[in-house]
Amino acid sequence: MLKTSLLGKDFTSEPSSLDDRSKSFSESRGSLASENVHPAEEASGLSIMQTLIHLLKCNIGTGLLGLPLAMKNAGLLVGPISLLAIGILTVHCMVILLNCAHHLSRRLQKTFVNYGEAMMYSLETCPNAWLRTHSVWGRYTVNFLLITTQLGFCSVEREASNHMVEDAHMTSNNCQPRKILVLTPILDIRFYMLTILPFLVLLVFIQNLRMLSIFSTLANITTLGSMALIFEYIIQEIPDPSSLPLMASWKTFLLFFGTAIFTFEGVGTVLPLKNQMKHPQQFSFVLYLGMSLVIILYICLGTLGYMKFGSNTQASITLNLPNCWLYQSVKLMYSIGIFFTYALQFHVPAEIIIPFIISQGSESWTLFIDLSVRTALVCLTCVSAILIPRLDLVISLVGSVSSSALALIIPPLLELITFYVEDMSCVTIAKDIMISILGLLGCVFGTYQALYELIQPINHSIANSTGVYA
Repeated sequence: MLKTSLLGKDFTSEPSSLDDRSKSFSESRGSLASENVHPAEEASGLSIMQTLIHLLKCNIGTGLLGLPLAMKNAGLLVGPISLLAIGILTVHCMVILLNCAHHLSRRLQKTFVNYGEAMMYSLETCPNAWLRTHSVWGRYTVNFLLITTQLGFCSVEREASNHMVEDAHMTSNNCQPRKILVLTPILDIRFYMLTILPFLVLLVFIQNLRMLSIFSTLANITTLGSMALIFEYIIQEIPDPSSLPLMASWKTFLLFFGTAIFTFEGVGTVLPLKNQMKHPQQFSFVLYLGMSLVIILYICLGTLGYMKFGSNTQASITLNLPNCWLYQSVKLMYSIGIFFTYALQFHVPAEIIIPFIISQGSESWTLFIDLSVRTALVCLTCVSAILIPRLDLVISLVGSVSSSALALIIPPLLELITFYVEDMSCVTIAKDIMISILGLLGCVFGTYQALYELIQPINHSIANSTGVYA
């Protein structure tokens, strides 16, 4: 038997077939806790506070900065109400996913490592023969969406950090509101990316969520600091909002819907977080508390930001802030938060890709393959952030499709497949069908949003420059 350890993670391999090794490796990673965990292992699980910190950081990302513009696209009244409704639906679908996984785990005596496994085993146990035959494709589909979404978030976060660094050279001592939009050439960021790349690689080598909670706490602190400065600015001298439309046109509302769906990005992390808790039965409390805080933060920032800047609201609220040292620190703190969030967003695709690749190689190369794949994936996201023009919109296009499917379309369908044989009520069936249809519309609207932005000539010019207000 071969046993190696890296930063608190044990890799144990026994001679077996490739399929068995892949399954065993996947189930053993992360020291996942379940309701039947051994008491000696329970002490290594996440506490309620650690889980809450992870949940908050996984959901509060770069999409938060675009919410004021989303409110502008929806209207001062329709925007907050619609964002609240989307948030409630997203949390409800997270609960559906957890309930389905719990039901299947009790039936099959198995702890599900991720979303894709829950989908596959739900299809395998359903009464429909065609679905049972094609159950593995359900897992492949969910895993592909998870990988695309989470790696997309990683790339978007790297690009957002790049642009924040680029804007640093515009810093002045004047903290007056910005008046004129000035386009300045983008700085060569390759040196910056090469500098930060080794630290990102070392960060993703930490594979245990309990250890990552330290970095997650630092990310939450820096994000909280940046949010405090943003709120401190936008609540000052808010203009009379009576001139702002309560309801925007339906065309711009489509853009709001895509942005709102993209903003809720934590559905892929709920199962891993629950599985790593000391007491998984307490995760529902953490989920409701954490997501309530997230929704309140989203609505407040989006609404107040739109009321403050009105028709001048930019794609990112940081472009509306003065470029003095005080408010440039917002970008610095948010960049630090993005850096530490990277490992959390990276965790989900890594747990899907790496076990499969390891199962194809020799057992003696397990650790080397694991670290090599992590390094390659980090390099991929960083190179994408540098080379692909308007990466934020490209990833928004993919992320809108993936996020809508993962957050709103698949969970209700999963509930129908899992519980249909147990006499589901007509109300529940109708509810699940309506949510899935709404998610499909969100998928279409999100795609429309990204394509609409990509074909705009003004945005094409901004793609090669950084817009700031002097």
